Amino acid sequence: MNNFVSMKTMTQAEIFHLIKRTDWFANSKENNQSTAKKRFVSNLFYEPSTRTKLSFEVAEKRLGFEVIDFQVDFSSAVKGESVYDTAKTIAAIGAEAIVIRHPKENAVQELAEQLDIPVINAGDGAGEHPTQSLLDLYTMYKEFRSFKDLNVLIVGDIVHSRVARSNAYALRTLGANVSFAAKPEWQDQSLDFPYVDLDAAIETADVVMLLRIQTERHQDSSTDVKENYLDKYGLTIEREKRMKKQAIIMHPAPVNRNIEIADELVECDRSRIFKQMEYGVYARMAVLDHLLNWEAHHYGDNYQAIYARVN
Repeated sequence: MNNFVSMKTMTQAEIFHLIKRTDWFANSKENNQSTAKKRFVSNLFYEPSTRTKLSFEVAEKRLGFEVIDFQVDFSSAVKGESVYDTAKTIAAIGAEAIVIRHPKENAVQELAEQLDIPVINAGDGAGEHPTQSLLDLYTMYKEFRSFKDLNVLIVGDIVHSRVARSNAYALRTLGANVSFAAKPEWQDQSLDFPYVDLDAAIETADVVMLLRIQTERHQDSSTDVKENYLDKYGLTIEREKRMKKQAIIMHPAPVNRNIEIADELVECDRSRIFKQMEYGVYARMAVLDHLLNWEAHHYGDNYQAIYARVN
């Protein structure tokens, strides 16, 4: 694995290796791996971000990397410079890896195929968001310690959600049962996962993951898509009461309180929403460490041996 751009193509062993590496960082009191040699990473964010961008920065600094600052509004991108030329420039001046978020689907994959340094997908349009998926997987792993036959219900704006795609692909690979619940116009029939009735599925789900309504990706942004959404398609207090005793609530955030989820449930005992954010640093450390320090761990490419050791 030379890049980290998609969960769809990853094997079970590869995913478990990253989950276990995330767990190591989460439980290590000395997880700053800084060295005397200066090493540089650059974060190219062509879309707004709070959690992903900041957690990458914290992860990079904990690992001892210097972060090359990039602000799209103050870069040559405003003069028409392509993403490829920007990335090649950053690589030429010393970056050893590039983390990129871009509004165009598949833009990150295309860039990864063109560069000689690792590329990490921090979200590409409505394509994928693999590091978010990794932290979500780790959140579930901490809770249940297994994915086999875990019932995961993903609710909301499926057609525009890169989080839904990455998680559905990875969870299926790991043996979980994934289902979607969404209003008809937000369903994506190209994804081979069942759509279910929210009120029926809420009672059997082990994980209920709500998704943000991505109004910036809707063609008709003038329509108030949020009207009555909570009662029809969101997690209300009444629905939460019918969840299984040990079931948990997740959301990739930012959260639209009282729209996707009742405000009282965002920080309730079931909620792991802010835990997900905490785990995001460790998950991104695991990915960076894997891509940039892989040889130092003497793992080679024998993922099956790794899988056998950690399971």
